[in-house]
Amino acid sequence: MNYVLGLDAGSSIVKAACFDTDGRMVSLSARRTPLDRSAGGRVEADPDLCWRATCAVLREAVERSGVPRDRILGLGISAAMVGLWLLDAEGTPLRPGINWEDSRSQALLDRMANDRPRFMSEIFATSGSVLQQGCTLPLLAMLDREEPAIVARTHAAVSYKDFLRARLTGQIAIDRTEAAVAPGDARSQSASADMRDLFGLSHLAHLFPDPSDSASQAGTITAEAASATGLPKGLPVATGCGDVPATVIGAGGLAPGSATAVLGTTCMLGRVSDAPIFTPPDLGLLFSLPGGMWYRSMVNVAGTLNLDWAMRLLAPDLVAAPDGFARLEEEVAAVPVGARGVSYLPYLSESGIIAPRVAPAARAGFAGLAPSHGRAEMLRAVLEGVAFAIGDLADTLDLPRDAPVTLTGGGANGHLWCDMIATVLDREIAVPEGSEFGARGAAMLAAVMAGAHLDIATASLGLGKLGARHHSPISADIAGWRAARASYTAHRDRLLGL
Repeated sequence: MNYVLGLDAGSSIVKAACFDTDGRMVSLSARRTPLDRSAGGRVEADPDLCWRATCAVLREAVERSGVPRDRILGLGISAAMVGLWLLDAEGTPLRPGINWEDSRSQALLDRMANDRPRFMSEIFATSGSVLQQGCTLPLLAMLDREEPAIVARTHAAVSYKDFLRARLTGQIAIDRTEAAVAPGDARSQSASADMRDLFGLSHLAHLFPDPSDSASQAGTITAEAASATGLPKGLPVATGCGDVPATVIGAGGLAPGSATAVLGTTCMLGRVSDAPIFTPPDLGLLFSLPGGMWYRSMVNVAGTLNLDWAMRLLAPDLVAAPDGFARLEEEVAAVPVGARGVSYLPYLSESGIIAPRVAPAARAGFAGLAPSHGRAEMLRAVLEGVAFAIGDLADTLDLPRDAPVTLTGGGANGHLWCDMIATVLDREIAVPEGSEFGARGAAMLAAVMAGAHLDIATASLGLGKLGARHHSPISADIAGWRAARASYTAHRDRLLGL
């Protein structure tokens, strides 16, 4: 049996896993990589911390697998998308990496939109995505004004995974999934000179490498990286892709018409197509996928972040308990549908939301609180609020009625939460076997690179044979669910001006 490695570097945690070429995970390692969230909307990563964590998890994943190193075919990489990492010619970061949540470019975007009223629509018409403050081009335009000396020393402007790959292989590259959302050109699944010109960055076009296919070989593990990670020197490394495309691949969803939701730090729902979809206009995101497909998605931005925050403040005893999540579900299940009148809007993000409308200033909040309410009602309201937000996303998408929605992310581990989401969507929810879908998707790119699969679509669809857990809509108290969502919707509309 042969094996592949998948590296998945999220915003605040990096994971490495070893899989057989059919997608069965045999080992996993993870390390936290906290972000600097200083005042003013700054959200940045420490490159040295990220690199040390990456080295540690790769070494541990291989050691824990017990797999002979000569049976490992390659490494694939995925990571949090967009943001901005400025590298010199040696691949060394010139400053901290900027995360996609960073909101400091908003003032620049406001000025550009004021000077050019159709600015945002022009970007959407090419990229298929609503521009966010943490996208690569606005961040580079901001730094070009505020840190020109550093930009002048820059050799390449890339994303998180590209920095890690450069340290591993000594080669600087980008892939199509990142280039197309910088913003870029969704139709060609590549970068866009017009988009660079729009941001006044034509003089910096040399900072962007030509994008490569995600399953192509970007390089091999250097002697220095082999010493740091324990990986074999010369191990092939796939170009890789962003974490959203990797998750779609790893969940077995790389097929036209399939619907995949992510309930992780981010909350997202979308469907795969074999042609780019630009409707509804000026709303949501359009991701390019390996294999010549696209993922039209709607994003609430904050997903499990809402529950993590609420539990930290309201239920620290459950956070510390080994069975904390099971006890949370037991406590919440004792509260009636509708949380006895408490509603929660799950907009817990520095960048607001981009569906059901674009609202950078939208923020989370409870409504309907009374002295009789306690933490159980508030925690149930958080779970229901996220489920209703996913319902908002579904309302803007043309999802097939006869197919389940595949649910991934940490939130999919909660059976009650899955039942709630199935009820709100009035669709079956399928939770694929496994948990590390981003790492698995990255590993499948390495498997295709190594010739273990014909192509990435075949590799992704083959993961379906690993099985899934299914959740059906709750048939009890339909009236209660309708009333609860109506209350949520009323509070949402007042906040968003709908």
